[in-house]
Amino acid sequence: MTGLLGVLLPAVPLVAGLVGLLLPPSPRGATAGEGPARRAAIGLGVAGAAGALLIAVVLLVRVGQPVQTSTTWVDLGGLRVTLGVRLDGAAALVAVAVAAVALAVQVYSVGYLRRGPHDDVEVDHRYPPYAAQISLFTAAMLLVVVAGDLIMLLVGWEVMGLCSYLLIAHDRRLPEAPAAAMKAFLVTRVGDVGFLLGIALLGVSAGSFRIADVLAHDYSAGLLTTACLLLLAGVAGKSAQFPLHTWLPDAMAGPTPVSALIHAATMVAAGVYAVTRLYPLFERAPAALAVLGVMAAVTLLLGALAATAQDDLKRVLAWSTVSQIGYMTGALAVGSPTAALFHLLSHAAFKALLFLAAGAVIHAVGTTLMSRMGGLRATMPVTFWCTVVGLGALAGVPPLSGFWSKDGVLAAAEAAALDGAGPAPAWVGWLVWLAGLAGVAVTAWYATRLLLRAFLGETRMPLVHPHDPPALMRWPVLLLAVPAALLGLAAFLPPFTDRLAVGEGELVHLGPALLLPLALLALGAGLAWAGWRRDRTADPARALGPLGPLFAAGFRLDDVQRALVVRPVAALARVARAGDELVIDGAVEGTARGARGLGGALAGLHRAALPRAVAGVLAGALLIGLAAVLIGGAA
Repeated sequence: MTGLLGVLLPAVPLVAGLVGLLLPPSPRGATAGEGPARRAAIGLGVAGAAGALLIAVVLLVRVGQPVQTSTTWVDLGGLRVTLGVRLDGAAALVAVAVAAVALAVQVYSVGYLRRGPHDDVEVDHRYPPYAAQISLFTAAMLLVVVAGDLIMLLVGWEVMGLCSYLLIAHDRRLPEAPAAAMKAFLVTRVGDVGFLLGIALLGVSAGSFRIADVLAHDYSAGLLTTACLLLLAGVAGKSAQFPLHTWLPDAMAGPTPVSALIHAATMVAAGVYAVTRLYPLFERAPAALAVLGVMAAVTLLLGALAATAQDDLKRVLAWSTVSQIGYMTGALAVGSPTAALFHLLSHAAFKALLFLAAGAVIHAVGTTLMSRMGGLRATMPVTFWCTVVGLGALAGVPPLSGFWSKDGVLAAAEAAALDGAGPAPAWVGWLVWLAGLAGVAVTAWYATRLLLRAFLGETRMPLVHPHDPPALMRWPVLLLAVPAALLGLAAFLPPFTDRLAVGEGELVHLGPALLLPLALLALGAGLAWAGWRRDRTADPARALGPLGPLFAAGFRLDDVQRALVVRPVAALARVARAGDELVIDGAVEGTARGARGLGGALAGLHRAALPRAVAGVLAGALLIGLAAVLIGGAA
């Protein structure tokens, strides 16, 4: 029964998505209450996500010891590809988080994807394919969660990439949406090449792609390190880690509910989850963990610093996702997959909350720029307090969820640095710990800045009359505020910790070590508050001085990639195209032109007038006769 439920978990939203793709778009000009296709799409999307959530909760209750089922799908000369599931407590918890966020996004999207806040306003006529693509996205992530075979995991991994492309480009009225979708697709594909090669290397060496067989196989040190490094390329792409992180901020061109889904429970979480799934391999490859630690520390600080100078509300949250995923990969690098998964779960709650709350703000004021907001606390009290909870959890304010999960990461890094605990070298622990501590202060600074700029002070849009969102958008935000506030307390409950535990280590570390992160939290928030109090009309980011534009541009790494990769590849493509057109096509077309010209000349001779033709025949006969006489005389 448990195995059957594991199969049904991705199958339910998959069926909902496939059926939804058959629905026609709503007619243009339809209002929110019209259109059987839209109503059917809403029903399928919500039912698929709700069914997946129900199955995930049942699995969470039922699964104690790890359960695995498999049947051979393809056997190629002893190399087996299997169909089956691999379930344990951690997989069930992640499945609950994915399905819960997906359900919240489906319900929220019903109200958000209208042209305005009232029921008689024209709706998005492409809502049916949108809802179906979200269902497929959810099914793909759930397949990654429960897959018992690396090939099946790869299928879910790639379907997520395709769905992200379609969803980011959903609003075709925005000129930047297609470019952002293409960038996300191409950048993540670069990493996926390494991920595919890593899977192939592991499966071919083990003689099977079944995860249990792959984990049990005895690899040589060099092969295992190479395979793990290739897998990390895919993790860097999917989870937006340096240097393949540049697609994520641009992905904000997609609808805000899609941003919540990508940033909170799918796509960026897939890379972290994949490493925890294969963590016994990484433990035996310390060089790969060292690379992961460097990547995590750089990403953590880069994302946090870039968030400090953004004016776009969604881009602040996007860069914060880059930074927070850095905490998760840092926990993996220092040997604590449990802390990484705990932060993944709490981040799913508070980041989904923040994006949906941001969507409510954007829906009300009609802009994403914080410089045009202000004073929303009085007119949008529900959204304000939910945002306070989300930002507090993001910054790590006790007793909210982010405080406990981030403490677990910092404690693991501290133990790796001071005690040499963990499979990676001690310097990796120092690097992750110091970067994590610095990230606490910077995160508190930009979270406080966001709250002050958007919700406090005087309004900067006097002609706009914002208000809290309608019920379909308000209730998902309110419900997500509960786990964002209280999930951290689950770290004290044995049923939760027993299911989450992937390796050795505790989730919560109470003691004097907590004082340093709390002091840094107070320092960052205090600096942002002090700057705002001095001049409430000014942006606290002005204190960054000449570094502000550099941070706002993400350290210009997009320009670096464009100069080092995009332009050379584009130039090479132009050269290849010119060679193809001038040499290959030229030779073929030149031969054709020559044959056509020769044929035309011969055709011209055959079209001679009758007197000329008779004269030619007689001349030819005389020449032949003369030749015969001469040859006969010579003989």
